[in-house]
Amino acid sequence: MATVGRNIAAPLLFLNLVMYFIVLGFASWCINRYINGQTAHPSMGGNGATGFFLTFAILAAVAGIVSKFAGVRHIRSWRTDSLAEAGSSSLLALALTALAFGFACKHINIGGWRGWRLRILEAIIIILTFTQLLYVLLIHAGLFSSRYGPGYQDADYGIRVPGDEPKAGPAMVGSRI
Repeated sequence: MATVGRNIAAPLLFLNLVMYFIVLGFASWCINRYINGQTAHPSMGGNGATGFFLTFAILAAVAGIVSKFAGVRHIRSWRTDSLAEAGSSSLLALALTALAFGFACKHINIGGWRGWRLRILEAIIIILTFTQLLYVLLIHAGLFSSRYGPGYQDADYGIRVPGDEPKAGPAMVGSRI
């Protein structure tokens, strides 16, 4: 029954994965030019926020790509135990993407000459922040209803009734391997 969140999160996961790879490619190229001091390149440019923006864009891209691998595992199984891994890694990727978003806004606000690669990178980071936020909300939608995802109120996790403890006896003397 929990296919509503899963059917929407799966294409969004793939879209975010592709966008994170694009960010990684553009940010890697730009930071290579920036480190080499080639900011006069026609498609580079930059200002005072460029170094910080590129650093956090690469960090966000790497964390986002890794979180999507955990997300694929969660979407395949769609269980509460896989949600912990996918949810925590995607939340970390969202935090780093939000930092890169802030530096992208500062980068745009300072102005100056910015090449087409930097402008594309700014735009993709801004779009990616909102799609990653939507993805995080979708995989956590089970908090509100089990129709949207794996529910957090599973009866067999962490709740023990008195008298529910395993009994020690002759059948539980040794362990079987």
